[in-house]
Amino acid sequence: MNSINSIQSFTPREIVTELDKYIVGQADAKRSVAIALRNRWRRRQVPSPLREEIAPKNIIMIGPTGVGKTEIARRLAALAQSPFFKVEASKFTEVGYVGRDVESMIRDLVEIAISMVKEEEKARTTGLAEANAEERILDILLPVSPSVSKHMGSSDTRSFLLQDDGTQRLISPAEQQEGDSTREKFRKMLRDGRLDQRELELDLTDFHSAPMVEIMTTSGMEDMQSNLQDAFSKIFSNKKKKRKLKVPEALKALIKEETERLVDMDKVMKEALRRTEESGIIFLDEIDKIVSRSSGGHGPEVSREGVQRDLLPIVEGSTVTTKHGMVKTDHILFIASGAFHTSKPSDLIPELQGRFPIRVELQSLGQAEFVRILTEPENALIKQYTALMATEGVELIFEADAIEEMAKIAVGM
Repeated sequence: MNSINSIQSFTPREIVTELDKYIVGQADAKRSVAIALRNRWRRRQVPSPLREEIAPKNIIMIGPTGVGKTEIARRLAALAQSPFFKVEASKFTEVGYVGRDVESMIRDLVEIAISMVKEEEKARTTGLAEANAEERILDILLPVSPSVSKHMGSSDTRSFLLQDDGTQRLISPAEQQEGDSTREKFRKMLRDGRLDQRELELDLTDFHSAPMVEIMTTSGMEDMQSNLQDAFSKIFSNKKKKRKLKVPEALKALIKEETERLVDMDKVMKEALRRTEESGIIFLDEIDKIVSRSSGGHGPEVSREGVQRDLLPIVEGSTVTTKHGMVKTDHILFIASGAFHTSKPSDLIPELQGRFPIRVELQSLGQAEFVRILTEPENALIKQYTALMATEGVELIFEADAIEEMAKIAVGM
């Protein structure tokens, strides 16, 4: 299983170079996030207990919609192989009101980390799962007779052959003498696809048997739905379902079942919680929407300030209870962003301002930048549509004048 200590270390310059492949301009923002990511690597090289005292330098990105704030954070997380969760701060409500409470973002980050680590573990066990599934297919095609084993002892190796009509035929003594060679012949036939038309009956675990549960809850209780869903999943987790499948489909189903069986979920949970605490990144979008716009202190204004005060302990560093265990937020990196059209970062409560020491202003995009966005990044739209049309045998060519016109239209929108 990969760990954050084994992830390749990038220098700030290398991080910026990687970000340049997908994001045009915004050099200051790229430099800031690159240094923040490098500081995480530096912190892990510092011996304890000093390492625990080094807190991440959270960032506020200021700029209009569409200039690359979210994309920078998302690409940074992908580069660091870190759990990443994006949430709009405007969706939170103060504790005691109906809506999402701020601790839910930590619980969501943990779920993302679990999925990430689980996929890594599945990839690691793929070879063994495929081998086990193949053996199970061969066991069905060449089943050992339980009655023979009972009377002749466990050393008996006589087997029955499953025929095309579904009946079983006892393998002759001559065939039996071939021992493992018979199984190897069938293994070769299986791998060569000569058994693809055979239909097998399997007892498979029904991974989708648990019922869905949806509950409307108030803030602070929204994980009740998840807990109930987990309870139902455990109740129905051992449910088997008989299915008749042809050999290729049967092999895929058995590989999936073996993969799930081989994954050590206790190990996954432990690594996911560690990765959440050590390398998690939370992107708080629209943070300007929770800034109070007046000093009246009534209605929504009170709620906005209440959300800020609820955010403060999480950003400062606290312990959040999740269904998988306790999570410390001390070293989670928070990247906030907002347009700040009608407010400014200094309108946030002073305590929260102090927890976002790095502020970066992103520049508005002009026609020249839109031309670069359409053509330069590795995932540029021009390249995407050219590849899409190529699947139909159509060669799509964008002339320079056409790209300039599209950029001009985008600027005027």
